[in-house]
Parts: sequence; C-alpha cells; structure tokens
Amino acid sequence: MKKTYLQLFIFLFSITIFTSCNKNSTKDVSSKTGYAYNKKENGGFEVASKYKRGPAGTGLVEIEGGVFIMGGSAVDIPGQDLSNYNYKREVSVSSFYMDETEVSNTNWLEYLNWIKRSYPTDAQYYYEELPDTLVWRRPLSFNEPYVNNYLRHPAYQNYPVVGVSALQAERYCAWRTDMVNEKLLRDKGFMSSFATVNGTATGRNATATPAAARPTTPFNTEIYLNGQYDDKGPKAKADLNPAATANGTAATTGRGAPSATRNVRLEDGVILQPFRLPSELEWEYAALGLIGNTQYENIGERKIYPWNGLGITSAKKSTRGLILANFKRGKGDYMGVGGSLNDKAAFTQDVRSYEPNDFGLYNMAGNVNEWTRDIYRASTFEQADALNAFRGNQYQNKDRDPINGKLKQDKYGKPQMVNANSGVKQTWAELQAGKAAGSTGTGTYNPDQRGYRDEESSLYGVSTLVNNKSRVYKGGSWDDQAQWLNPAARRYLQEDESTADIGFRCAMTMLGSSEIKSVGKPQFKVKGK
Repeated sequence: MKKTYLQLFIFLFSITIFTSCNKNSTKDVSSKTGYAYNKKENGGFEVASKYKRGPAGTGLVEIEGGVFIMGGSAVDIPGQDLSNYNYKREVSVSSFYMDETEVSNTNWLEYLNWIKRSYPTDAQYYYEELPDTLVWRRPLSFNEPYVNNYLRHPAYQNYPVVGVSALQAERYCAWRTDMVNEKLLRDKGFMSSFATVNGTATGRNATATPAAARPTTPFNTEIYLNGQYDDKGPKAKADLNPAATANGTAATTGRGAPSATRNVRLEDGVILQPFRLPSELEWEYAALGLIGNTQYENIGERKIYPWNGLGITSAKKSTRGLILANFKRGKGDYMGVGGSLNDKAAFTQDVRSYEPNDFGLYNMAGNVNEWTRDIYRASTFEQADALNAFRGNQYQNKDRDPINGKLKQDKYGKPQMVNANSGVKQTWAELQAGKAAGSTGTGTYNPDQRGYRDEESSLYGVSTLVNNKSRVYKGGSWDDQAQWLNPAARRYLQEDESTADIGFRCAMTMLGSSEIKSVGKPQFKVKGK
C-alpha cells in the first residue's frame, strides 16, 4: 500500500514538473514547429520577450481612442452654413499619443541649433527651416517688435512657435523622431554613449570611438534599422544568426568568448514610432476630451468646447469669471480692460497657460490654431472610412539598391523616397522588371490618394481654391472669436504658407492593445501568457 502511494506521488510530482516546465517554455518554443526560439543552434530566429508598452516619448500624453460623433460638438454660427465646416458622423479612432503642449519657440530654436552645428556650411537648410517672422507685419498695425523678438527673446521662449508651415512642421517631426530614438539607443547602451562618441567620456569610458566608426551623417532611424549605421555600444544585442561572424563589434558573453553583435531591430520593440502631425480626426477627438464625462460607455455631459459647460469662463470659486482660453472676446477686445485683464494675453501666451482638458492637453482651444495632416475637403467625412478617417495619403516606398538592399540616402543621410508603383505586393518577376527599367513609380497605379472619392476635383481653380495642398487647421487662436474654439470647426490654408496664429503639436501612433489602463476592469484571460 505504501508502495502504491509512493508510486502515485512520484507520478503526480512528475506530471506537475513536466507541466510546469512545459508551461514556462511554451512562450520560447514555436507552437507550430516545436523549435526553440532565440537559439543559435536552431537558426537564430529571435522573438522578443512579452512586449510591454513603455512610457510615451518625452512630452507625449496617452490618448485612449474610441467612438464619437465627428462634428457633433458643432454649434450654430449666425450667418454661416455649418455644412461647409463639418459633417456629423459616427467614427472611431485608434489610441495614440499627443503632445501635452504646442511646440514652443525654444523647441524650434533647439531644432535650428542642431541644423547649424550639424551642417554649418549649408545656409539653405538653415534658412528654409527659419519661421517666417514677417507674419507679424500688418499694414495698419505696429507689430515690428514681434518680428525681431518673438522667436528668440527669452520673454517668449515658452510661447508657441508661429510662422511655420505644415511642411516645416512635418520636417520638425521627422527630426524629433531621430533625435529621440538616438538618445534612447545611446542611453540604453545599444549604441555608444554620447560622451564616448564625442571623446568626452572619463574613467572606464574614456576611450573614444575610433574615427573610422564615427558616423559621417546625423543619426536616422530608418537607416539604422536597415543595418547601415555601425555603432554598437556595451549592451549591444548578440547576433544569434549562425552565419554571423565577428565582422561587427565584438561583445563578450559567458566566459569571455567573442560573439558578433547587431543593431536593434523593429522586432525588438525598442524603437519608438515616428512623430507626426495628428490627423484631423485625432485632433478633434483629443480636443473634445469626452473621456472625462464617460462612465460605462455612457457620456454624462456633452461639450461645445474642450471644457464642460456652455460658457467660456470658469465657474470655480477660486477662478470664477476668468476666461478659459486665449482668444478674442470681441472684434477689438483681445485681452480685456486694464487692471482686470480677461485672458491676460494680447496675442499668444505660454504653452502651459490655462487648465488642461480631461486628457491632460493644454490649449486645445485658443492660443494658436494647429496644423493637422489632413488635406481639406468640405465633404471628407461623408466619404472617409469610419475607422481612422483621413484624407492625405500619398503612398511612398524607401528606395533601395537592387543588389545589396541598402537604402539610398540623400545628402542629409535620410532615405530617398519614391512613389509606390503598386497597390499590392508585386511578384518577384514584376519587381525585377521594374528595377531593370529604372521604374520611378509612375506607372498606371496612382499613389496619390488625396483626391479619392473627391466630388470637388473638377472645380479646382474654377469655383474653389481648395486643392491637394490645402491643409486643415483647427482650434481657434488669440486672433479668433469664440465660435472657432469649438473642436469641430475647421479651416484650411496652403501647406507651404504660414501665419501668426497657426502653430502645431506632434502625435505618435500607439501600437498594441487599444486599452491603456486595464487595472480593475474585467478581462478575458489570454491562455499562454
């Protein structure tokens, strides 16, 4: 009898151990082939450990997406036909990130400083990224002090940058992407530290990177991900490819045996997504901030502005009567009466002025209007998709060398882009034929989708000035009256033009689950995790 119990105990114990081992290893073993991941002897196929979304990039706020009525906050404007501004429609937006504040003068001067030190002899590059400070000039107004001072004087360092076009704003977003990703990789040790690269390291890190290994052009995320940036730091990832040799930077593992290392890949989940301008849909959803009034999918109070209530002044006891945003109260009333100023600003104000909305975003109404990515059409939201509605797609591909697969670069070390030449994946034969013919993506496929389903296309230049360079801007500004503070209001300007009342903020795509905070909420358990 004792022997039977002992045998049963051993059997159950064995089952428990087997199950436990199997349970702990299933994440590291293919569920279809049985091969273990991350093993050099099995081919070196690497799978990142369970992805956990880290904190947003510097300055960004998490925006949990969902469904809402696009244009639903619009109010009647006397003497104006609202159909020209919006079309009420139920749409959904994916979760994303957005800047807490507008991009400031200091933020832009940082960009200009980088250009000056990275390309000291390229006067054109610096000049083209200078904001147009002449936007302050008006024939019958004395604004000359702002022409000379607004961008650079410390009195305005935290005020929103203005005089920048949508194209300049997009180039800033691209630069910010590379700056943030480079810092992330160097801080984590995947690349050499800034001190090492610049030869200013001390102590154990006193050895500077050899001149041959130093980058000849500034860091670019896409070029790095394609393996064309040879700078591997002390914590560079080991290359588990069996064919890998010590051609790259050697790292020591185990008892000191050298092993080849590699660049971080997209599959590692380390690199941040690109910064970009928000879409019109994202901007309106974030500005409205209905999440603060929502419980169990029920919206308790709708909004006209980014704050609750029908008015434009604070109802709180401590701030009662104060204007909630920076705008023009009347045709000539920019700031109120001396000794009792209402919005306390003649023109722009600090980017952290006033109360943030329920997403934690500042100045989503007033201060400056803000650029979006969308090309303007009055009828966009009658025609656009119900998920992530957007007009402005111009599909492009990175141009690669057909022999070695390397990305072709422009003089600034950025990937050269070509128009997409197909709406679907081409066969290998089609791809090679295109390469042989020197295709530039100008075949029968049209990669420019800005005019898709556009009923107004035949009217360009005839009865409308709207075209494929007309960008939507939203939010209202210091120079606008209250009706333009409504998140649904929309206007347009050519993407290469700028004004004294339009600025911008950046956004970023959020990957993975749309739910941001799951603690305390019912969940289905995912097996194997």
